[in-house]
Amino acid sequence: MSEQVSNEDNGAPAMTRRAALAAAAVAPLSISPATAAEPVAQLVARAAEKNAAFMRGDMQRWSELVRITADFTLMQPFGGPPSHGFDKSPGRMAELARYFRNGKTSQEIVQTCASEDIVVLVMIERQMGEVGGLPEQDWSLRVTEVYRKAGPEWELVHRHADPLLRRVTLEQAAALARGLGGNESIR
Repeated sequence: MSEQVSNEDNGAPAMTRRAALAAAAVAPLSISPATAAEPVAQLVARAAEKNAAFMRGDMQRWSELVRITADFTLMQPFGGPPSHGFDKSPGRMAELARYFRNGKTSQEIVQTCASEDIVVLVMIERQMGEVGGLPEQDWSLRVTEVYRKAGPEWELVHRHADPLLRRVTLEQAAALARGLGGNESIR
């Protein structure tokens, strides 16, 4: 099952009826589909809007849309060890706003899973934008986000994103696993 949620020019994503129905269909048996559908649909819509704001470099709007837990983990698309916590200081937000520019996004929901206290979103974020001073290019990612309920709010506890939307060969995967870039020879 796959559904597109697009970011409009004004930054507000469109939530389709199909996405809302899909979100309701994947609720586990431990809670009723009606109970799970609303938070899942809201988190899907919020994820589309916050990701669009991030790629535009609109960290003010992004910060308004996402609550991050103190024990948050991030597995960045650039690799490296997972980070813990998140620095939302004004200096860090300004740095991110300069790093991500003029992005346009759409979101494809691959799978959702929900219980009373946890929601998992598995998505493809299709993105074009300027990142780190590079010219505009495709920055699409495979993403998994985990949200945990904290009182009436849903907080982001984990995000894993990688750029491996296109298949790689066994040799390329092995080279990445060994820490080699794309230009080194494979032994």
